[in-house]
Amino acid sequence: MADGSSLVVGGWFGSGLQVFSLLVVAYYILKLLRKALRRIYVSIVGPAIGRNTNLRKMGQWAVITGCTQGIGKAYAEALAKQGINVVLISRSLDKLQKLAAEIEGKYHVQTKVIDADFTEGPPIYEKIEKGLFGLEIGVLINNVGMSYPYPEYFLDVKDARKVFADLINCNITSITHMTHVVLPQMIERKRGVVVNVSSTTAMIPSPLLSVYSASKAFVDKFTEDLRIEYARKGIVIQCVLPGYVATAMSRIKKSTFMAPFPNKFVSHAITSIGLEDRTTGYWPHNLLIMVVDFIKWIHPKMASNVILRTMENIRKRIIARGG
Repeated sequence: MADGSSLVVGGWFGSGLQVFSLLVVAYYILKLLRKALRRIYVSIVGPAIGRNTNLRKMGQWAVITGCTQGIGKAYAEALAKQGINVVLISRSLDKLQKLAAEIEGKYHVQTKVIDADFTEGPPIYEKIEKGLFGLEIGVLINNVGMSYPYPEYFLDVKDARKVFADLINCNITSITHMTHVVLPQMIERKRGVVVNVSSTTAMIPSPLLSVYSASKAFVDKFTEDLRIEYARKGIVIQCVLPGYVATAMSRIKKSTFMAPFPNKFVSHAITSIGLEDRTTGYWPHNLLIMVVDFIKWIHPKMASNVILRTMENIRKRIIARGG
């Protein structure tokens, strides 16, 4: 039979555990509420009262890399819609000229095209710098990027040395050199916007995409530290970390709630410039991060294992279809 002191200790422990549980629940409720209120402000209130950045006041021209399809094309059209002239930089001259004609006809702005293959590395930037000479550039969208042909184990990537070199040049070298080319004139005018497109793979476990996700983690870290360096110079530097978007790279053909078409994604992301330094750009993509973080909190290895199995299944399906 338990004595009185044991009952008191047991009762105290039980009450303490209940209080602790309630505090944990309250903490997460408040955290979710804070995120919800922040999302309402960023998506609705902030833009409505003009707290986001007025991109037209940054300069006459915007530069967009990797712009002939997907997110880059959507940024180019969104900026042109605001009356900003656009410099379109990508690999295919034919596609660039076609897009330039479409934008000029629809939005009545000036365009300039520069064909450059970002997988070639540093030599291309002299040509780009010459092409941009004399333009008042207020916005730079560092969007160009590439991934694996499909999720694959690091040692099993076909033609790995070329794939990895191309990926690093396209995802890391491009953002570094393009920013180095454009930023000086922004500093001189004390205004400008740089948007660096990363990926949610930089924030969550991404097995079978190790080099791609690591390159996007570079984009995230580079943006954070660059922003700190130049915030006092009047420069807005934002990192966008999208989840799935229905693009050729993702191999998603139909738009869904969690995987919107690029124009819908960019219509959300572009309004957050000046309101968020680091954003997924599209609030449903925050749900993915929250779910992964919650699973990691419950069991650190569970999230990694779930994502690994998912990526392995995607790999199998693509290989079965012939790659």
